[in-house]
Amino acid sequence: MAVPERRHQRHVTLTAIAQACGVAPSTVSRALSNPNRVSTAMYERIARKAREMGYFSALLPQAEDWRAHGTIGLVVPNLTNPFLYDLVRGSQGQAQTAGYFHLLVSTDESPSVESTWLTDLARTVDGIVIVSPRTTDEALRSVADAVPVVVVNRQVDSLSSVVIDTPVGAAQAVDYLSSLGHHRIAYVRGPENSWTDRVRYAALREAAKHHDAEIVPIGAFHPSLSAGAAAADAVSLSAATAAVFFNDTLAIGALGRFRERGVRVPEDISVIGCDDIFGSAFVTPPLTTVTTSGERAGRTATEILIGHFATKDHAPRVEHLAVHLTVRASTGPVPAERTASELQR
Repeated sequence: MAVPERRHQRHVTLTAIAQACGVAPSTVSRALSNPNRVSTAMYERIARKAREMGYFSALLPQAEDWRAHGTIGLVVPNLTNPFLYDLVRGSQGQAQTAGYFHLLVSTDESPSVESTWLTDLARTVDGIVIVSPRTTDEALRSVADAVPVVVVNRQVDSLSSVVIDTPVGAAQAVDYLSSLGHHRIAYVRGPENSWTDRVRYAALREAAKHHDAEIVPIGAFHPSLSAGAAAADAVSLSAATAAVFFNDTLAIGALGRFRERGVRVPEDISVIGCDDIFGSAFVTPPLTTVTTSGERAGRTATEILIGHFATKDHAPRVEHLAVHLTVRASTGPVPAERTASELQR
């Protein structure tokens, strides 16, 4: 299969325009991605020089032709999680604003499929944003040797990343549940190869130490509604009075199964999800969850990647995005009969 030549090798680079204008590459990047971020005089100066040099962008007026000056690949683990829809929208919006083609790939939670796609993409695109990768750190660094890479929801030495601080949210969930009297808390885990799942589990256990609480790990589960239903059955057998789920999709699937079994939420068991996806506030009961912003994560990761293009500086940059616990009706005090039985022991 023929591999197309790199687009950034065929087009005028932002660095070349910057040198011709006597300004920093970052200034050119700002001007051509969002003209409002520089003065009118500076934008006109950069735009004029860019046109003279044959640079094409949708944001350059009077250009006779337009074509993106590069391609960004976005690799996600699945397309069943609404949180990832927001992330895709954010990444795509940032890429289009800056004049880049945007290529979306889903790996269906398969490390081998992910590895194959990354190898192929490294030969054909100008940069890659990888979301919650399932492959090894070594494999990711190998890809980064060929093409700039930004990782979302995982930290890898020497690579740029955007980390959503969901472990902080997980600790907040334990603090909140403990304040309601819960001391045996199930954690319904995500995919086996998920770095995010591992750091959340560690944060839950650490937080539990401060409240004399116990974290009961359950599964590893594919993040889907059907898996959530299966997880609900396991939670029911765990003797836990509350459950924290890897994400909202699993939690919402569990809510339906609890209802089928006659398990009342939150009277019999409290449920907490993660991500605050669209719909989590409209299920029955509305879901307490760790609120994050997938759109912001996608935009930030893509902005970092485009910054690497503009400056040719691939020094790792790590951005942490804050989260918070949003309390709704799926959580409540520990069941009275459980409190009484614990006092009798």
